[in-house]
Amino acid sequence: MAAQPDDATKGEIDAVLAANRAFYDAHEQRDLEAMSAVWEHSATVACIHPGWPIIRGWPGVRETWRRIFAGPGRNQFILTNAMGSIRGTTAWVTLDENLMDRANTGTVAATNVFVRNGSDWKMVLHQGSPVAVRPQPEA
Repeated sequence: MAAQPDDATKGEIDAVLAANRAFYDAHEQRDLEAMSAVWEHSATVACIHPGWPIIRGWPGVRETWRRIFAGPGRNQFILTNAMGSIRGTTAWVTLDENLMDRANTGTVAATNVFVRNGSDWKMVLHQGSPVAVRPQPEA
């Protein structure tokens, strides 16, 4: 039988999941200021967008979001399979990003890592990997 989190742990996990949701809300709204509020602004942050090289440091990560938000597409996310975990002052959320835009749909398996900064959780890593579509067997 799995142990149930106590109320304090559940409250912290809820806070991490809220920070995670703020990340996707900022993405959907293409709001660079809101995205900036989600992230820690340090040299140690990293972002790995699907198909992109690793971007390290807040200035580089911020620039990727500026470029994405300036692009033509608008993403909507249906988030599934989300699970948050905490160890000390580090937390992570693993989930499936089910992306929907006008031209494409697809799933990205993502990991978002947060560190506690005072009473807030700040993102230090976003990593997304496209999930391969399995070919359908022929009838």
